[in-house]
Amino acid sequence: MILIADSGGSKIDWRLLTKDGRITQAHCPGFNPYYQPIADLKNNIEQALLKQITEPVTKIFFYGTGVSSEKNVEIIKAAFLEYFAEAEIEVGWDLLAAARALCGNEPGIACILGTGSNSCLYDGEKIIGNVANLGWILADEGSGTYIGKKFIFDYFRLNIPESLARQFHERFPWTREEVLEKVYQQEKPGAFLASFMKFIFQHLKEPYCYNLVYRGFSDFYENNIMKYENYKNLKVHFTGSVAFYFSDVLRQVANDKGITVKNILEGPIAGLTLFHQKDI
Repeated sequence: MILIADSGGSKIDWRLLTKDGRITQAHCPGFNPYYQPIADLKNNIEQALLKQITEPVTKIFFYGTGVSSEKNVEIIKAAFLEYFAEAEIEVGWDLLAAARALCGNEPGIACILGTGSNSCLYDGEKIIGNVANLGWILADEGSGTYIGKKFIFDYFRLNIPESLARQFHERFPWTREEVLEKVYQQEKPGAFLASFMKFIFQHLKEPYCYNLVYRGFSDFYENNIMKYENYKNLKVHFTGSVAFYFSDVLRQVANDKGITVKNILEGPIAGLTLFHQKDI
């Protein structure tokens, strides 16, 4: 049996692949080793996985946020070895998951566009280039956090059409002080700002909302994709909720810039399942 995990800040998607072709799925709360104790991951393994294990686990592929340091990789490997002592374990960052799910064994540019954003240049086997990720405060262009931050800025600076602002206030009757508290004092401010994307999506026919999303995606292409040499001759792929639900705008911006977009997936787990079937 093979275990595959796509771990984000909010949830982990698991797939269990057996030699006879059966595929089982499981879900549990997310895990980020920078912010959570390893006990959280162990609890997830015990609660979500162990009861579904029906045969020896030979290989584990764990992809996630916060695993770019060797220290965190070793911590995660050690946790799995407590339960699956004989398994081969590969721990990779979320960009590698995106690249394998989206590109398979073909060269391309793989991108994540959800609450945050990131991109990489993939040669069909490994990541060979990555525009520096600077996080939601400094960058994350095109992400839900990035666009949501600009939306709330315009809302309080009275740059939003009056009718749209009124609808927003009816749905989110927060004061400036309440919003600032959520951003500067509470946990996961990026997720809070990204939560406005649902409202923006529901009002995408409003010129203001469409242009806001268009500019955010334009910033992503210009500051990420267009930094890669030969980008116009490579296919660009996306995974993530923002890319998936705003795919029409994403493709339009790409077309306007002469960029070829191919695959857009809401999440990488299905593509990872196909990619790793060869490892059974």
